[in-house]
Amino acid sequence: MVGMEFFGTFDLASAAIWLFWIFFAGLVFYLQTENMREGYPLEDDDGNAAPNQGPFPLPKDKTFVLRDGRGELTVPSGARGDRENLALERTSTAAGSPYVPTGDPMADGVGPASWAPRRDVPELDFHGHAKIKPMSKLEDFRISAGRDPRGKAVVAGDGEVVGRVIDMWVDVPESMVRYLTIDLNPEGSGKIRLAPINMVRIQSDRVTVRSLYGHNFEGIPTTKADDQITLLEEEKIMAWYAGGTMYADPKRAEPYI
Repeated sequence: MVGMEFFGTFDLASAAIWLFWIFFAGLVFYLQTENMREGYPLEDDDGNAAPNQGPFPLPKDKTFVLRDGRGELTVPSGARGDRENLALERTSTAAGSPYVPTGDPMADGVGPASWAPRRDVPELDFHGHAKIKPMSKLEDFRISAGRDPRGKAVVAGDGEVVGRVIDMWVDVPESMVRYLTIDLNPEGSGKIRLAPINMVRIQSDRVTVRSLYGHNFEGIPTTKADDQITLLEEEKIMAWYAGGTMYADPKRAEPYI
């Protein structure tokens, strides 16, 4: 037979399983090295190169063409891309010891208030438009259910009334409210701050922000534009509110029994 004369005693089943294992090993190698385009090479707690970098090498540089004319991005280029010189110090010389802030942790963006250096451009929808916009600039949007927070007083975690809600920012493709616009002067001073919707509680007569105290609202990061918000601005605003859960008052950082 042709098959027997061509292959002889060669075991096709054995060849198939070995080819599968070789392919699988190559797939694991490829996926792991592609995963190392960010966050590598590894560093220890002191910022030095970690002694054990793992068995996989850094991948070769790959250039990605970004959509909507936003240029190109080449990774890994040998850089981690993380924030440098954070205002933290280790509590002891032992490896793995916790770090404590050395300044204002919320302003420095460390601990629970930490943020990542995302791109300072707005997130876009499929059509290339900014996804998140103020509801006051969207003619086709209105509230169809739930409480309308606009006009309600904003009360901080310490009970201080810090302003009132004057607008909402909507994720247009998702039709979801992402932020509330707070005027820190009820008479309309133009001192505007944004509050993530998941960090507020809308009640019948007020909007409560438990994570921040009254004196924290002035320092909330602002946006460069009044009709869009960038990824970096979102990151810093979210971090400010999250950091307030521990740093709004020194007592919050103390251990609980």
